[in-house]
Amino acid sequence: MSSDTPVPTEWLALPDLVELTGESLSRVRRLLDEGYLIGSRREGSFRVPSVFLVDGAPLSSLRGTIFALRDAGLTDEEAIDWLLAYEDSIGQAPITSLLQGRKSEVRRIARALG
Repeated sequence: MSSDTPVPTEWLALPDLVELTGESLSRVRRLLDEGYLIGSRREGSFRVPSVFLVDGAPLSSLRGTIFALRDAGLTDEEAIDWLLAYEDSIGQAPITSLLQGRKSEVRRIARALG
């Protein structure tokens, strides 16, 4: 994957998240409010990258990473873009590393962004 190519992902609207997770809309909103998921306005409506969910639930290592990125001063949109983009220091997109269980490395780099 080149440094210009983000990780391919489907962008899920809130109704899609309700269906995928099997949770109520209020529970999905709580997952977003509490930082278990992160989203932004894409294609006119609020959406979440599908790659942030595993087996119908938020990726467990995503929440702490979201907090680290916010603490570094990134907006949610910037954080999403960073998670999906190729990161030279780890040789792949941060979300790929999180999916592989390499959260410490991703968070170390995220903290250094600030």
